Amino acid sequence: MSLNISLYTISAVLILDNEGERLYAKYYNQGPSQENGGEVHFQTLSQQQKFESSIFGKINKVHQDIVLYDNHLVTYKQTNDIILIIVAKINENESLIYSTVANLFESLNILLDNTIDKSTIVSKYDLVSLAIDETVDDGIIVEIDPAIIVSRVTKAPKFEPGIHVDGDKGLFDAFSFASKKISERLQQGF
Repeated sequence: MSLNISLYTISAVLILDNEGERLYAKYYNQGPSQENGGEVHFQTLSQQQKFESSIFGKINKVHQDIVLYDNHLVTYKQTNDIILIIVAKINENESLIYSTVANLFESLNILLDNTIDKSTIVSKYDLVSLAIDETVDDGIIVEIDPAIIVSRVTKAPKFEPGIHVDGDKGLFDAFSFASKKISERLQQGF
């Protein structure tokens, strides 16, 4: 067995309804070097839908949080009428993948005001998509803390007023802003 030293851990993030229909699906390429002998899974929509229906059937039969299916590690959280699923390679760390799905679920729970159901997922699809993108970027887990994920999704980046560096005017504005702040500090000191 070869050691997995790649950051590309997630193969897919899925949200299915209680009938196995897709609400959200994002499949990730497994990085620059394909394992599996160059074979690429889930290239077509029909392959993806077949996999999703198979996963849904397996989840409904087994009723466990972590499932091994078709050389994939599948972790999920189920509530009301949706299932949040993260699919990873079989040799990934189960604890990390399960922690990721649990914390992503908690982030969605906070963002959607403790109402995670099909209609809320569809109506607030933008928040759901942003939360998933803040958690997993191109198959790499970048954040698992729900508070940080929620803050990144809900708060716009802040910019200092008056500091816009585009040409000579921008430099003059930056110099004026700095001199104003320095003079304020000097006046406070005296």
